[in-house]
Amino acid sequence: MNTLLPSSRIKIILVSLLILLAGASFVYNQILINKIMEQERKSVELWAKAFEFNVDPVHLEVSTTLNRVADMLSMYPDVPDSLARMIRSAEAAKFTEDFVTQEIITPPDLFNIPVIVMDESGFVVHYRFIEDEEGTDMEAIAESFAEYHEPITITFGEENQMQNQYVYYGESPTVRYLRFFPYVQFGILALLLGVGYITYKSITRSEQSNLWVGMTKEAAHQLGTPLSSIYGWLQLLKDKNQDDEENLSIAYEIENDVTRLKGIAERFNKIGSQPELKMVHPEPIIDEVISYMKRRLPSLGKSIDVRKNIKTDMKAQINPELFQWAVENLIKNSMDAIKETVADAYVAITVDKEGNQMVIDVEDSGSGIDRKYLKEVFKPGYSTKKRGWGLGLSLTKRIIEEYHKGKIFVYSTELNKGTVIRITLPI
Repeated sequence: MNTLLPSSRIKIILVSLLILLAGASFVYNQILINKIMEQERKSVELWAKAFEFNVDPVHLEVSTTLNRVADMLSMYPDVPDSLARMIRSAEAAKFTEDFVTQEIITPPDLFNIPVIVMDESGFVVHYRFIEDEEGTDMEAIAESFAEYHEPITITFGEENQMQNQYVYYGESPTVRYLRFFPYVQFGILALLLGVGYITYKSITRSEQSNLWVGMTKEAAHQLGTPLSSIYGWLQLLKDKNQDDEENLSIAYEIENDVTRLKGIAERFNKIGSQPELKMVHPEPIIDEVISYMKRRLPSLGKSIDVRKNIKTDMKAQINPELFQWAVENLIKNSMDAIKETVADAYVAITVDKEGNQMVIDVEDSGSGIDRKYLKEVFKPGYSTKKRGWGLGLSLTKRIIEEYHKGKIFVYSTELNKGTVIRITLPI
């Protein structure tokens, strides 16, 4: 039963939403930048016209001539003073030039756009909002401006002495900030979605944990009463068949199975509570599991060699009941993964020491795991069996990692070759 887990769908939805929001933000930001750049070009064109007006030598020549005429007229007593004053008033039109200079060309808070004015020979005539430090290459800056904005041409002088100058301009701080804004927004969105996803996963994990605890404790409670009753009936059966060895043997076998059921109920009851860990060697626990699983092999209809290789006598902090349950789940899954047609089928359990860890490998010659499912095998609901619930490996992971503070993972796998599941426990 392979199913797409809800967490996978949620990841796809969140990533799609993030990409959609980031794309929409980028497109809108680009439209906004284009509109601002259109306005900035108009502002630079206005500034260029003002600069052209201010540097045109015709205006200076007219002003000088008017002042000279006024001075000459004032030397003739027959000429009314009002005429000289009128001429000087006309010359006062230079106020327009001063206004252009003071209010448009030189103000530091108007048209906050870097500008370089160069003549036809490439000489820098004027610049603004560019730091003039030693080694500053104005020509290189002008070339970089020209890559993004076409220079604005200004013309002045008389017809036979026309001169051209070129206004190169860059981007205002506002545009530069806006270009980085989508990345900042994308980062914030990613952070918020990440926090939201982690919160969701935490809540979901807590709900699943509470559900697991509730189910296991209820199962242990429900098993407790009939098990006590069965023990009573078994004792009565043994008392009445003291002389019948065959019936007595059957009664003892039933008692063994009932004892095992009682152990399973005790395992369920330990889920959700803090189990008691003891410094023990895992070999006796593994031997008990192997003995039980070998008895189950005839019912599975398979011939499987169960091997054991203990390479260390080190002990680890283990809860025997829960650890036995985890190892049993792993061996059972290994046996289920082996097809009946496989020759030399085996399940091997190896215990060794690596550094300050005890390493337990459960290897099988089964069908292996497809690599695209490696991240799913320990999640609730994943199973390759038609009637599987997908809870065995998930429960095993909980026992090893939450209760024993160890690690469990797929150490190696190959399709139609087999799989190695590794458990590491702190020593």
